[in-house]
Amino acid sequence: MLEELLQSDKNIFLFLNHLGTPTWDVFWLFVTNKLSAIPLYIVLAFLFYKSFGLKRTLLLLVVIALMITATDQVANLFKYGFKRLRPCHDEEIGALVRLVKSSCGGQYGYFSAHASNSFAIALFLGQLLKEKHKNIGYLLLLWALIVAYSRIYIGVHYPLDVITGSLIGLIFSWLFIKLYIFATQKFSL
Repeated sequence: MLEELLQSDKNIFLFLNHLGTPTWDVFWLFVTNKLSAIPLYIVLAFLFYKSFGLKRTLLLLVVIALMITATDQVANLFKYGFKRLRPCHDEEIGALVRLVKSSCGGQYGYFSAHASNSFAIALFLGQLLKEKHKNIGYLLLLWALIVAYSRIYIGVHYPLDVITGSLIGLIFSWLFIKLYIFATQKFSL
């Protein structure tokens, strides 16, 4: 059963990966680049500051840094624990992968830290900002979905890598929302 699931994952990956065209490659490389989200993060930090003030914003930044560190470290544990090769390193399909970026990345890819981090940030900020900015959560989840898909598009993650990363990001987000709320109450912010 596991073999069938993994084979289906490879087939779905190849289908989605081959939907790409050189016309769209620059866009997806931009989306998948971690630095491309910096303007978004600056706008979100500003919105949060305007809504909740400096002390809560500083706490927010600390909690987000802890959350991203946690998701990255868990992703590394999974990658080296499961040792599932990235599609571009998989001998069975490696020659079929449409690798858009100049390198494949590390050898192992289960699960996607990009997907995990983007979903963690999207849900975290979406939940904390929803009272002041009603639809921001939906926009952030759409952004996270696009970032997650970019990993398949450029050829470095299977769909299960992305789905697992997204789910783990959502779980970590929920935990860190609880931590943030506890800290604001504990320190009367």
